[in-house]
Amino acid sequence: MDSLDETIDRIKTRVIGIDIRLDKTTFGIVDIRGEIVVQDSMDTADYADVNDFVVVLSEKLLAMMAGNGGHESIRSIGISAPSASSLTGCIENAANLPWKGVIPLAAMLRDRVGMAVAVANDAHITALAEKAYGSAHGMKDFVVVSMSHGGLGSCFYSNGMPHLGAEGFAGEVGHTCVEVNGRQCGCGSRGCLEAYCAEKGLIATAKEMLAESDEPSLLRDLTVMDFTSIAQCCDKGDSIAIEAMRRTGAILGLGLANYASVINPEAIILTGEMAQAGRWLLKPMRKSFDEHVFHNIRHSTRILVSILKECERDVLGASALAWDVKEYSLFT
Repeated sequence: MDSLDETIDRIKTRVIGIDIRLDKTTFGIVDIRGEIVVQDSMDTADYADVNDFVVVLSEKLLAMMAGNGGHESIRSIGISAPSASSLTGCIENAANLPWKGVIPLAAMLRDRVGMAVAVANDAHITALAEKAYGSAHGMKDFVVVSMSHGGLGSCFYSNGMPHLGAEGFAGEVGHTCVEVNGRQCGCGSRGCLEAYCAEKGLIATAKEMLAESDEPSLLRDLTVMDFTSIAQCCDKGDSIAIEAMRRTGAILGLGLANYASVINPEAIILTGEMAQAGRWLLKPMRKSFDEHVFHNIRHSTRILVSILKECERDVLGASALAWDVKEYSLFT
């Protein structure tokens, strides 16, 4: 007589979520309840060749699986990456990653670990995480905007579904023009919102202001200028730092107002390190948004800051993507 285990199919109750960023790649095993069982990371920037990156990542994933229930408990893998297309499974011409051209990442990792792999744009993964676990839970029409040192990404949901566009790159608000013939952007164009409102844009604004003025500023004494150090100078009352934040917030508010006027979302959810800037960035952003958005939706569009932990959100989002890919495994 056959045992129950031999006659009844068992579902796999875990997936792997991977978040690839410019500086660090984080990966973890996530169970069916959305709990991160184990998590680890590696430095993305250490691998100029994507083939070396995939080899090391595969080895780390296989070791993680072996130490946490074995590969037989893992259903599939989801990956969040900049400039990735969920339709092709490729990273395509990423402006900020060290690997150029079209990278068939899903196929490369699938061939090494032997299970189904899904890849999506990091902004879409962030929105998926917010929909499943965060501030957008219960919403059908919303925008997620991620602001970080790596860039400014976005995704929007319409009637409960992510709008991906014909090639999977819809929502690239960071590469809409806010200044004709303005700053050079990593995408190759000039005047993009990202060139002014990502961390590198804020730093560029601060440096321009320092060069134009002899006014004393704490910014002049910084050994490393980044978003955090500029915000700290704001907290100490530094007028140039405060004005740099104000200008950045004003341009961001204009970009978000144009975005909202086109798609009329319930809410705009801000994520990433810069979303934690508080009043120095968010107050001028909100003022500019209200001045420029279509008047009929001015008071109905909520602007929220993500409640999810920065170190976990996109791993969770990538795991949610993994559950939707058709199961495939060399081990069964």
